[in-house]
Amino acid sequence: MHESDRGLSRRAFVRSAVAIGGASALSACLQREETEDVPQAALSPDELPRRQHAWNEFLSTDDAGNVRPPEHHLLLGLEYAGDGPAGATGERDQLEAAFRTLEQAYKRGNEGLVFAMGYGPAYFDRFDADLRGVELPDPRPLAPIEDPTLDEYDALLHLASDYGHVTLSAEEALKGDLKELNGITVEGSFDGVFEVAERRTGFIGPGMPAERQSGISGIPDSEPVPENAPMFMGFKTGFRQNQASEDRVTIQDGLFAGGTTIHLSKLQLHLHQWYEQDSRSQRVAKMFSPTHADKDLVEGVGENLGDSSGITEIPGSAAEDARTEGTVGHAQKAVRARENGEPIILRRDFDSTDNDTASTHFLALQRSIADFVTTREAMTGSDLTEGAVGPRMNNGILQYLTVHNRANYLVPPRGLRSLPAPTPQ
Repeated sequence: MHESDRGLSRRAFVRSAVAIGGASALSACLQREETEDVPQAALSPDELPRRQHAWNEFLSTDDAGNVRPPEHHLLLGLEYAGDGPAGATGERDQLEAAFRTLEQAYKRGNEGLVFAMGYGPAYFDRFDADLRGVELPDPRPLAPIEDPTLDEYDALLHLASDYGHVTLSAEEALKGDLKELNGITVEGSFDGVFEVAERRTGFIGPGMPAERQSGISGIPDSEPVPENAPMFMGFKTGFRQNQASEDRVTIQDGLFAGGTTIHLSKLQLHLHQWYEQDSRSQRVAKMFSPTHADKDLVEGVGENLGDSSGITEIPGSAAEDARTEGTVGHAQKAVRARENGEPIILRRDFDSTDNDTASTHFLALQRSIADFVTTREAMTGSDLTEGAVGPRMNNGILQYLTVHNRANYLVPPRGLRSLPAPTPQ
């Protein structure tokens, strides 16, 4: 860390350290964060839920009952270090020991650590047998307006905590560079099993984007992100009633019952027009709906909305607003993908300033990748492009982002998270 870093706020400093990674960043982070109060596990690994993605019961909530996601996030794109099928003698035990070390070292939740391990189509292609019980297609572009890089990593590890040093410490332990983790002897690592091919980092929470906006590509120099906004686009997200439940996104049957799937997109943000040309009313209309703007339903960043964006309570339809108002809202389009009135994807997305560029890592959990495709098609709104609403213009928030990457992963239940076979016993 440079001398100039001393002028950064603690949270901004920690975010920078997480983005840099490595032993020196961890050391600097430990000096700036309170480390004494990070609790060890309250439950043994054997007492934890069967589902890797069962985070919500362990995470804190806001006054409206919305789940409060951890502030710091780390995504590790992993490549299998061996040749051919994974799971040679001892590899599964080695990897499982590493994951159980994390579960013993930190309490599950915001003040400790939550994590999930997923495997991509490239991983299962290493086996002679076909993946059974789950459709895990290769990623592909999901709209005519995009041309993303299609990730081919064998695996993805998602680590999250309110403490930046926790995610960094977990990463260093997995790399085999720590002997002790929060007072627990480290057993197992990625050594000889996985190599880290890419690191992506990010953050979410009131005030965090505003602290990080200066000098970032994609954000106007006027630094317009509202001070208490949890994400760069300036509005609250993750309303409880607009999220699928963990039960809804859990695979119900077959060899991987208790698991889920991840679709991960990296979205680069272009917010100059959003903040410098669009009025607040236009931003509300494009994020929520024209009715939200006309009736002034959104105060500030949307804290007044409670546990729902209120999108299901407004009259009319997306098609009607596209035709008569010349604008259709992002939330207004997404709600069309519900089944029996309930959302079908669970978003765990967060913002990032990796490479000094404003972006969003859109991480969604769903029972099948087909559920995400359905939701994405609704959000694209190709059926609404008439008159003033084009493929991107006035079509929700599409004109303010570019899809850079797409990837699909299977997140097995905890018992199969360490190098699963496509037909596990």
